[in-house]
Amino acid sequence: MNEFLELLKREGTVRQSDARLTPLTGGVSSEIYLVEDGAERFVVKRALAKLKVQAEWFADVNRNRSEWEFIRYVAGFLPAAVPALRHCSAMGNYFAMEHLGDQFQNWKQRLLAGQAELEHAAQAGNLLAQIHLHSAGDAEARRLFDTTSNFSQLRIEPYLLATGERHPDLRPLFEAEAARLAEARECLVHGDFSPKNILVSPDRMVLLDCEVAWYGDAAFDLAFMLNHFFLKALCHRPREVGWRRMVSEFGSAYQTVRPTPDLDSRVSRLLLMLLLARVDGKSPVEYLDPARQDFVRQHVHRELPAEVTSVAAVADSWFARLLHFTP
Repeated sequence: MNEFLELLKREGTVRQSDARLTPLTGGVSSEIYLVEDGAERFVVKRALAKLKVQAEWFADVNRNRSEWEFIRYVAGFLPAAVPALRHCSAMGNYFAMEHLGDQFQNWKQRLLAGQAELEHAAQAGNLLAQIHLHSAGDAEARRLFDTTSNFSQLRIEPYLLATGERHPDLRPLFEAEAARLAEARECLVHGDFSPKNILVSPDRMVLLDCEVAWYGDAAFDLAFMLNHFFLKALCHRPREVGWRRMVSEFGSAYQTVRPTPDLDSRVSRLLLMLLLARVDGKSPVEYLDPARQDFVRQHVHRELPAEVTSVAAVADSWFARLLHFTP
């Protein structure tokens, strides 16, 4: 931390001799600090070459620049949806941005507490659809986010290929999906569109952690978020706080802004794969006990080999089985 503070001083990002860094929690791929520099408070983020997980997982630190570019790009049409940027250091592999204060809450923490607000699901669906809609067909965005190698290191290999290796009977399906994703070029994808990367306040929803940014398949972002609704429902079982309605609200809000019926089959297939990936991939969720993990494994093994064609069908099957699950 002292080394990082000295770097910030040398580059002029920090000006006061008594400036302080305080580590912030969240994420496995970066160092994140609150900077108190005289009267100023802001956040700095630096990418790590080795991610903070049990498995061996390495990624290119140049993804820090992709995150800066994602925030800059989205700020051009949705400025309130991303933090304000201050400085980007290519040499130091970090950037500085707005500190979002105590009026903001992490959406994941609210969901884990059982606060499943439909308006937040709708806001998230609307926000994602606007990013996808604005960037679809944008040649400059495609050039800026030609980051398939980064996406492979952070998503395709640790989520799909690693999970397929642990489930040999499903491995061909995971490998086929990995190959398909690597060739997709549709719009700007966040790549980590999940509740932990969204802060909410009474008048603002802010999207964070954009380092997986990639010009690829919109289905990935949708499936990534829906996956968390499914897993939170399993986490809270037998308590029911409206998770099925969250799924519908999120999807409906997205389709209202960007009607894309052809996405449905891609999202449904990816959703099942990501459910299993968050149990047996390189980045398992921390809140499922062994019985719940086995529920996911059994469900995906039963559903994935079948012809999945819609998110509604996947959701109906999941929530019907949840009714019979006893922790």
